[in-house]
Amino acid sequence: MSQVLTEVLSANHAYVENFGDKGDLTIPPARRFAILTCMDARLDPAKFAGLAEGDAHVIRNAGGRASDDAIRSLVISYKLLGTREWFVIHHTNCGMETFTDQVIRNLLANSLKTAKIDETGWHDVGSGRGSSEAEFIDWLTITEQAQSIYADVKRIRFHPLVPPEIPIYGYLYDVKTGKLIEIPEATQVGQAS
Repeated sequence: MSQVLTEVLSANHAYVENFGDKGDLTIPPARRFAILTCMDARLDPAKFAGLAEGDAHVIRNAGGRASDDAIRSLVISYKLLGTREWFVIHHTNCGMETFTDQVIRNLLANSLKTAKIDETGWHDVGSGRGSSEAEFIDWLTITEQAQSIYADVKRIRFHPLVPPEIPIYGYLYDVKTGKLIEIPEATQVGQAS
């Protein structure tokens, strides 16, 4: 058994011991909102948004982008589980700013091993097979955070499955301070009507 697996199972055992009445939480989130944010391990939405278990839906992916799957989750969150407000929260110093679609396509075409980054960019250090399948994925990389937040809020706002009465807020989480910084143009385009 790996060290990580041992640690996770041990932590789960301790969690179960103090689980209490959490099994009685309802499926719909109690505070009726959802957050779309990045998978970055430095972000803890429960802490930066003041969440307890059962409060809100948190949808995470690389960059916190409004991918088809993220929108699918948001629509289910509203249509079947009653959320009434949504947040799109990207963050400073995001790994999605460190490469382009073409860079990751080239890396994956060369090798499936973990790449390394240095002052000159990303490099493959492993050998072995690669795959051209990366050519068919929109990696949703980020060039400029405020613009990507605006683009994601706008995409969600004008998606045909998203009702106009849901407000969508755009924020940037600062990984150095923990502060949520509003992106006014994103929140404006996300206004409910």
